[in-house]
This record gives sequence, structure tokens and C-alpha cells, in this order.
Amino acid sequence: MDINFELVLTVLFLVAAAFWLLNRLWLRTDRGAVEYIASLAPVLGIVLVLRSFIIEPFQIPSSSMVPTLQKGDFIVVNKWVYGLRLPVLRNLVVPISEPERGDVMVFFPPHEERYFIKRVVGLPGDKVSVVDGVLFINGAQMAQSDAQPVADDLRSARFSENLNGYPHPIQRRLQPGRLSQNFHDVVPPGHYFMMGDNRDNSSDSRVWGPVPAERIVGKAFARWMFWDERMSLPSFSRAGTIH
Repeated sequence: MDINFELVLTVLFLVAAAFWLLNRLWLRTDRGAVEYIASLAPVLGIVLVLRSFIIEPFQIPSSSMVPTLQKGDFIVVNKWVYGLRLPVLRNLVVPISEPERGDVMVFFPPHEERYFIKRVVGLPGDKVSVVDGVLFINGAQMAQSDAQPVADDLRSARFSENLNGYPHPIQRRLQPGRLSQNFHDVVPPGHYFMMGDNRDNSSDSRVWGPVPAERIVGKAFARWMFWDERMSLPSFSRAGTIH
């Protein structure tokens, strides 16, 4: 079961802040459990602000964004680029910008309370189609070029896809899977259509529908470390920006 760390951190901060007020207004002691818990309030407050409004670290749990992101990549997410949201409640309080086609975005999918990361391919009002492994936006084909074989999967190849002027790598099967054969959808207002770069190995908006704007978490912008269960030590060879 995934732990809602944001909720846990918020509760801990509120408890520590309550003890801080109790100590400042009534007890006025510099020792004991009350003073110790109260002393945690500033630290927890700083961590909560940083994590909720500025940046947040994540580890990639699956291969759905290969080749852009590998399972085991550690990334950082810009939490304010799309607007400032209240922690836990996720209400937008200060709008800043809208997601753009091609952004790699962290969000909560419509069907569960668990972080997902995919690429924005469809904006509100877009008609999204995937036919024989090729993506179409509003009837325009997103060109795929520079096919490269995948060493450990002879059924797949990697391409550079031009997403309306935003080139990025994808991986797909040479014989498209069920969701890439003949898919069509229209993105409702206030929603975004998300797809994994590993097109035939991704549970995304083709399965559970477009993502409401209120479930956006932030934009992934950098990898800083790679570490999976096969490695005794982390590697920084994949550190860099996310395109």
C-alpha cells in the first residue's frame, strides 16, 4: 500500500505547531517532551513548504516511460510551474501556467490515489487517435523517425517522435498492441490526455481516460540518480534534464 507522505507530513507539522503554540502561550518550558515536539515545527514547516510548493523527489516505479525514464530513475518535479496548490487538498490557489503538449507530468489518475508519470499528448478539446502505432492529434500525424532496434526486445523499436514541434523518444512494438491499433478519443475541457513513451507497455489515458486539471501534481524536469534492486550503489550516469 502506498503511503500518502504529504498527508503524514502535514499532520506531523500541525501537531508540532500545536505543541509550539501550547508551549509559547501557556507552558513556557525549555525542556521535556512538549518542548522537543514544539522544536520540530519549524523544520517540518520548511520541508512541507518545499515539498508542497517548490520541488518534490520521486522514484520511477515502472518501465512505462522507457526510453525517456527507466525503472529506478530518481527525478525531481517542479510543483509550482502549473500553479500553487494546497497540500493534501490539492486546491489551486495561485494559477501560473497551463500544461503544454510534450510535458512529462506527475499526476493522480482519475481512478486511484497514486502518483503516475506520463507525457502530455492531448490538450483540452484535442482529438487524439492512435492508429497502427502512430499518434494523430486533431487529424495531424505525429511523425516518427530514426528507428533503432531494442537489444532485449526484438519485437520493439525506438523512434524519435515529433509532437507538434516537440521531439522526444518513444518505444513501441513493430506489431502494435491492442491500445495502439485503432484508438480514438476527444479530450474534455479541463482535462489532459496522458500517454507513456513506452507505448505498448503503459497504462495511461487510453485505459482510464483523460486526467482532470485538479489532479495535476507537477512537471518532471530532471533526473538526478539511478538505483534499482540489482545495484549495490547508486549511479549518477543518467543525471540530466528530462525532454
